[in-house]
Amino acid sequence: MKRRDFLKSAAVVGAAATLGGCTREQIEGKKSVNINRQRKVKLKLATSWPAHFPIMGTGVDRFAEMVKAMSGGSLEIKVYPKNILVPALAVFDATSRGQIDAFHSGPYYWKGKNPAFSLFSGLPLRMNANELNCWMNYGGGYELWRELYGKFNLYPFIGGNTGVQMGGWFRKPIEKLDDLKGLKMRIPGMGGEVMAKLGVNPILLPAGEIFTALERGTIDATEWVGPALDIRMGFYKVARYYYTGWHEPGSILELTFNKTRFNSLSSEHQAIIKYAAEALSSQMYHEFMDENSKALKKLKEMNIEIKDFPKEIIERAKKALVEVVEEQSKKSSDFKRVFNSMESYYKQIKPWSDISESKYLSIR
Repeated sequence: MKRRDFLKSAAVVGAAATLGGCTREQIEGKKSVNINRQRKVKLKLATSWPAHFPIMGTGVDRFAEMVKAMSGGSLEIKVYPKNILVPALAVFDATSRGQIDAFHSGPYYWKGKNPAFSLFSGLPLRMNANELNCWMNYGGGYELWRELYGKFNLYPFIGGNTGVQMGGWFRKPIEKLDDLKGLKMRIPGMGGEVMAKLGVNPILLPAGEIFTALERGTIDATEWVGPALDIRMGFYKVARYYYTGWHEPGSILELTFNKTRFNSLSSEHQAIIKYAAEALSSQMYHEFMDENSKALKKLKEMNIEIKDFPKEIIERAKKALVEVVEEQSKKSSDFKRVFNSMESYYKQIKPWSDISESKYLSIR
C-alpha cells in the first residue's frame, strides 16, 4: 500500500471511531458495534398501579426518564398505568404474549402461574430487602427467576423493594389467635397462605378496590405496604388498628420484559435498561424508608394505635410457614428448588446480619 493511501485509510478509520465512540478494533469488526444514534426504539410498559402512584408509580416514571437520558433519546419507554392498555393484574399475560413490551408489578401476583413465583417477592419471617438482593445477585436467585420466567417468554429485573411492610389494618383489635379465625383479609402471596393456616380467609384485590371493600365490610382487614402509602389509601378512616409486620420483610417488585423483545435490543440498550433498573431499585427502597419515617410521625399525631401481633400468633405463623413450604414443595419441584436456594442463602447470611446490623440496631 502506498503511503498516501495508508494515511487516507487510517484517517477514515480514526474519524469513524471518533464519531461513533468506538475503538479501531470495533470498526474493523473484531468487536460488536451498536450505534443507536440514528435508530429510535420505543417500548410500551404497563404497570399495576394508578397513574403517577407515589413511590412505585413515580419510580417507574423516573426509570423511563433515566433510560431516555442515558440512551441519548434513542430508547424511549412509554409508561401506561393500570387499565389503560391492560388491567392491573393482566400485565404478566400481556407481556408474555407480546401485546406490550414490559410491566412493573409484584411477582407474588402470579403464583397461580407457578407457585415458585411468589417466592421471588420474598418469604414471611425470612430475608429482608438487603439480604434478598444479595441472594438475587450472588446466591443464584436471578438465575432461577429468569429460568422460570423464560418459560413464559419473560425476562425480569428487580424493580424496587418496599422494605419491611406493616402487618395490616384491622377493624377490630387482634388480641389472641382466635381473633383471626374467619376474618376476610386482603393479603397476597406467601403471607396470605400462612394467614390462611391461622384461620384467615385471604383475598387478592388490586389497589383501587381495597378501600371500598374495607369500608363496606366486604373485607375485615387489609395489608398494603407501609405508613407512607397506607395513609394515602385512607385505611385509617375505617380500620383504626394498625399492626407491625412479619409477612413481607422485604418485598421485591419487578420490572419484567418480553424476552424476545428484550433480546432484540442492542447490547447498549440492554445495558442501559439493566443499570437504570438497578438505580430504580435502590432509589425506590430508600424513598420508601424516607417517606415511611415521615408518615409514622403523622400516624402518631392522628392517634392511630400501632400494635404488635400477640406472641402466640407469631409463633403459630412460624409453624404455619413450615407447613406451607412442605405442602408447596410436594406439589411443585420449581417451588422446592427456589425455596431450597433461598433457605440455603438465608442460613449463610443470617449469622452475619445478626452480629452486624441486628446487633447494632439493638444497642444504638
